[in-house]
Amino acid sequence: MAEVQIGVIGGSGLYEIEGLTDIHKVDVDTPFGKPSDVITTGLLEGKRMAFLPRHGKGHRLNPSEVPFRANIFALKSLGVERIISVNSSGSLREEVHPGEMVVPDQVIDRTVHRVNTFFDHGIVVHVPFADPFCPELRAVLYRSGEESGVRMHPKGTFIVMEGPQFSTRAESHLYRSWGADLIGMTILPEARLAREAEICYASLALVTDYDCWHESLESVTIAMVLETMNKNVANAKNIIKLAAGRISAGRKCGCGETLKTSIVTAPERIPASVKKDLAPLLGKYLPV
Repeated sequence: MAEVQIGVIGGSGLYEIEGLTDIHKVDVDTPFGKPSDVITTGLLEGKRMAFLPRHGKGHRLNPSEVPFRANIFALKSLGVERIISVNSSGSLREEVHPGEMVVPDQVIDRTVHRVNTFFDHGIVVHVPFADPFCPELRAVLYRSGEESGVRMHPKGTFIVMEGPQFSTRAESHLYRSWGADLIGMTILPEARLAREAEICYASLALVTDYDCWHESLESVTIAMVLETMNKNVANAKNIIKLAAGRISAGRKCGCGETLKTSIVTAPERIPASVKKDLAPLLGKYLPV
């Protein structure tokens, strides 16, 4: 099987990609366990793509249970250099309406129970994360969304909560006061791990509702979210197809060299077992 170029991580409601040809099912093991589900690979717009449903088919995993490290590691081991992440989100701004989409440029982390690094047990790595999303991939998603006719927002700050419960009204007002535009449960630690894996990562945030700050509307319910989400998913699939056709070989963004100056531990002090387990991430810098 040819090396995969693009990874798509599907969020709530997005459990498959139509139009794939030359399909293979790949069952991947990683040092961090199994990913959320079997990975489907295939050709879309001439690009070999890997698709992984974040919550598993049938939506079996809540946000805190998602094996984020296994998911990113598995995609890296298949050769993925770019990840398009589809994320459901609530709007914290009047002007960002349900049914629209945002390509966020910033993130605030409010998760508390998730391991957010590949590098521990004998190795310390500090990667830059000031700009958490790949600018090249963000631009591709935004242009593809506009071409598809969806109302798009080119940037926004996404606050990631632990979940699985929705926000209290007080929390929602607090996040608005911080300048956040969207709220959801799954971009982190996914984006952090993608950066450590030297994978370009960008989110296509599907706005499903106004969070509960919007007191003129009824409080958020899962029925409201699902109704809008189902409408968004069809648009997201079209955007992914358009984006796949726009993504070119080679990268100029710098995401592919994140670890070059980020490994702090002296090479001779890193356990051989760590070098072996993390070879897909570290191999070009620290041969086993």
